[in-house]
Amino acid sequence: MKKVYIIKTGNTFLNIKKKYGDFEDWILKYINEIDTEIIDVLKDEKLPLMENCKGVIITGSHSMVTEEHLWSLEVETFIKSLAKEQIPLLGICYGHQLIAKSLGGEVIFNPKGMELGTVKITLKDDAKKDFLFKNFGKDFYAHVVHSQSVLKLPHNSKVLAFNDFEANHTFKIEPCIWGVQFHPEYDEKIMKAYIKEVSKTKKLEEEKILSQVKEASQSNKIIEFFIEFIKNYSNK
Repeated sequence: MKKVYIIKTGNTFLNIKKKYGDFEDWILKYINEIDTEIIDVLKDEKLPLMENCKGVIITGSHSMVTEEHLWSLEVETFIKSLAKEQIPLLGICYGHQLIAKSLGGEVIFNPKGMELGTVKITLKDDAKKDFLFKNFGKDFYAHVVHSQSVLKLPHNSKVLAFNDFEANHTFKIEPCIWGVQFHPEYDEKIMKAYIKEVSKTKKLEEEKILSQVKEASQSNKIIEFFIEFIKNYSNK
């Protein structure tokens, strides 16, 4: 039977994992009534065959796409196959960047530095017709933590959402590939925990960033809508 595969490309901080779980746990909160399986590529777990994939979600990571770890390059090849077979794919943060890179885009360290906290994101007009975003308003809030960004998108993609910091916060490649730079799996507690952890090694306005964290449940709907899309999708 076909499954939705969550490709785990990293681990959260140990302190956060002990209290809240890990990337895949946060994603699974928004998935129901569909078979799922976690593939941890950092443990050399084998990527699934195309014929077994009903859909795929690629998680975030503390690694950088430009480091080009062997496991990351293998996931790039996997992404190319998913695109060729038109299998639904959602990339989150690192996954978003990896999709872009694997399909001809470019990823760099953002010259503005790190985007961290709860931010406002604006949808473009094309998003009004998109399955994942059609029920959103023009603006929504989402949780973010990233230092690298997609500088150039693959030629056949379109931008769905942006803000002042990030020109390519969300993109779509028809018919069934999405990349989101923000974290639809985060809640307020996880976002605050990340700010505190990152502040241990970076000079940040910690209290100010913490004070701006707010509820961003609309962005959590992205995972639910992606699963709904999968349930109704056929690439035949």
